[in-house]
Amino acid sequence: MVLLVIDTQKGITNSNLFEFEKITGNIRTLIEKARQNNIEVVYVQHDDGPGSGFTKGDWDFEIYDAFAPKENEKIFYKTVNSCFHPQTGLDSYLKEKNETQVMIVGLQTDFCIDASVKSAFERGYKVIIPAYTNSTTDNEYFSKSTAYHFYNDFMWPRRYASCISFDEAVRMLEGK
Repeated sequence: MVLLVIDTQKGITNSNLFEFEKITGNIRTLIEKARQNNIEVVYVQHDDGPGSGFTKGDWDFEIYDAFAPKENEKIFYKTVNSCFHPQTGLDSYLKEKNETQVMIVGLQTDFCIDASVKSAFERGYKVIIPAYTNSTTDNEYFSKSTAYHFYNDFMWPRRYASCISFDEAVRMLEGK
């Protein structure tokens, strides 16, 4: 298993997110538990391209300080919504390592997390989504709370992913 940390970048990791404090605390804890138990932590960053303010070299593009990768941890870059798109190389990397399970955390629930969950499922990975480890903001169609619950409680479970409690995720990372 790998812990896949998607798009937790400074430009979008802020108090506008659903359950910001809980989500960031939970993600930080899972990163720490994975590292303590020799489970690889893999990062993905979204790049909107030059001039967007959200590209390599821009402050908004950088990974949120509380989740900062260690020097030896892999980072993949994407310009599309799914981190499993062939352009990233992530799927090839995981296949070379014979990884079959991905625990996915990050941003944003209704964009890149949803696309990545479904893409991982379609590629044959067992997808694990711990509760309160992904988030989003309000949009013109539904609130951030509705978006979070729609995906985590309705869309992904029993279709695309095992949506589990945070405590269960911690136990998995601890090998219990």
